[in-house]
Amino acid sequence: MSSATKALKLLSYFSTARPEIGLSQLCRIAGRDKATTYRHLQALESVGFVEQNPLTKHYRLGPAVLQLAQVREATVPRKEAAKAVLLALADATGETAHVTVLSGTTVYGLCECESPHHGARAVIDIDTFPLHATASGLSSLAFGDPSLLDVALENLESFTAHTPATKSDLLALIENTREVGFGCAERSFESEIQGIAAPIFDHTGHLAGAVAVASVASRHTAELERTIKSELIIAAREITRNWGGTIPVQIEAAWAKSDTSPNALEPTR
Repeated sequence: MSSATKALKLLSYFSTARPEIGLSQLCRIAGRDKATTYRHLQALESVGFVEQNPLTKHYRLGPAVLQLAQVREATVPRKEAAKAVLLALADATGETAHVTVLSGTTVYGLCECESPHHGARAVIDIDTFPLHATASGLSSLAFGDPSLLDVALENLESFTAHTPATKSDLLALIENTREVGFGCAERSFESEIQGIAAPIFDHTGHLAGAVAVASVASRHTAELERTIKSELIIAAREITRNWGGTIPVQIEAAWAKSDTSPNALEPTR
């Protein structure tokens, strides 16, 4: 890596869980010597990418990062940042791909892309997604704020014979979602549709929504499910990166157990 690349790489070690890092700690995390790390930090500080807390002397992200983040959001908004990823996801799976966003306690549809490979395909014709009956909703319940569960339990509307109807049924689905890293709605919202979703995160470190694939149940096979999950991992990582976030380590670990493809097992750095 070039000197500039090594310096900029240091920015990736800051997060909401680790907003400030001391020089020695940063050296350990990055695996570099103190003199080189200090030189790179000085270069980043000179242009406002990092700054020192005057009380602790630890480093934190500087104001220039905020300025760039605002430019990024203004010029490449979330919908645009997700569209190209959805196009590749729909093409790779042969099914309909879509992205939802969590706002408050509601899961809203952001954008979708139908695959041209089949005449019969899932059509996303709703604006909001029930928490208990959709793959995106289950991802929100599993990885979002715990208060969402109370909202879901207030309205366990039955859409099909497979919709979870009791608290225990819903809790079992949430626990499975956390275990495998995917929300799976097996004909629970529409009787002919199977949904699988992966959570996506933004710069706040919190759940921002989900990327999902809705497939026609009659052609949903174990092989197709493996393909969908592998491609969802790639898509979730890319959208999360585009939105300034990072996939939590526990979700990466769950994906690694669920999928054995090379792309799935190699987490985004």
